[in-house]
Order: sequence, then C-alpha cells, then structure tokens
Amino acid sequence: MTTTAWVKTLLLAAMGYCATASAATPVIQLDFTGIANGEEVREFYNGGTDSAGNAGINYGVSFKEGLIGIDSTDPLAEFSGEPTKPSILASYRRSAYINIANGFGTGLAFYYTNGDFEDSVNGTINIYEGENLEGALLGTLTLDKLETGTGDSRTYINWKMAAISFTGVAKSIGIMGTALDLGFDNLTLGALDANIPAVPEPASILQLLFGIGVITALRRRIGKN
Repeated sequence: MTTTAWVKTLLLAAMGYCATASAATPVIQLDFTGIANGEEVREFYNGGTDSAGNAGINYGVSFKEGLIGIDSTDPLAEFSGEPTKPSILASYRRSAYINIANGFGTGLAFYYTNGDFEDSVNGTINIYEGENLEGALLGTLTLDKLETGTGDSRTYINWKMAAISFTGVAKSIGIMGTALDLGFDNLTLGALDANIPAVPEPASILQLLFGIGVITALRRRIGKN
C-alpha cells in the first residue's frame, strides 16, 4: 500500500470513530455556581442568562419558571453543607421542570436536602422522554425526608445523594415538592453518581488524539520509506 493510500485509510477510520463518539451524550454536571442569589436560573445553562443577567456554560439545559439559585453565604439562607459551594437549586413552586434539548441517557444523579416537617411532602423527581414533561415516563423517584437542623443552626443541613436509572433518551425532568423545602446540588445528567465531575465531550478528545496519532504514524511511515 502506498503512503497516500495508507493515510487515506487511516483518516477514514478516524472520521468514522469520531462520528460514533460524537453521538454519545457527554456527562453534564450543574452545580449552580454563578447564578445570582434568589434569582431564577432560566437560560443560564442554555446560552442565555439568569433573571439577573448572568450567563453560564451553554449545555442546552433550560430551567422553567419557579427554579432559583440560593447562595449559602447569604445570612438569610436556610441551608449549609452543600456538596459544591456556595450555591444550590431550589424551587419556590410545588412543581417545576427542566428541559434538556439534546437529551441524556443512562441516568440522573444529584444531591438533595429537604425538611422533615409534618406539613411538607416527600419530593418526587420524574424523568420524561420529551421536553415539557411530555412523552413516556422513563423514571421516577420519591425522595426521603431528611432530618432538619435544630437550635441556632440552619434548617437544611443534611444532604443525600440519589440516582435514577432509565432506558432511552430523556429530555425533561419534573420536580414536585413543598415550595422552598427542597434543594439540589451537583445535578448530574448521564450518570448514576453525583460525585463524578463533568467530562469534556468525547468527540473533541478523540479527534485530538486521533490527530496526534495520525501525525506520529505518518512520520514513522515516511521515515521507513
């Protein structure tokens, strides 16, 4: 095989491998850092801004009305001990939802905190096939009530990791529970462990590695000739 033909074969293999990798959904982890305290998240992770005009990384994730960021450095904040400081996600409505334009598979993992008050309800997380809570219900989880703080400590001090495994591709997440009695952190799309940090999209890494590999192999091939 000539050097030119050999290079073409290698490049075609690289293109096919990268196309396969690009179809895989990367793990996305949202820790809500950078969202203004008490402001709605809105399009912060969707190429837009929160209700205060702050912008985050564009993951194609849109938070609908009722979901806000809360900063633990605020003396009036009722929580502490969050996995990733200083912010969490909370809802001031009994129900809210999140849309994920490109979808995600495998599962959803997160940390949550809530209260064990008599008048509060157990929070519920539902995962749907389509945006806006439409399509098939792929997974659901009812959250345990966690013990609240006592004395002069803040109310929401205990955090628990939870995960929902499902088959298929999900495009929306529904959140139900008592208003302002449910907080989230390290919301991780595409994984079952909220301790796993977000990873770069695999296609980008593979393209770089393949490029380096092609150059190295080509040099060796030319050197032998």
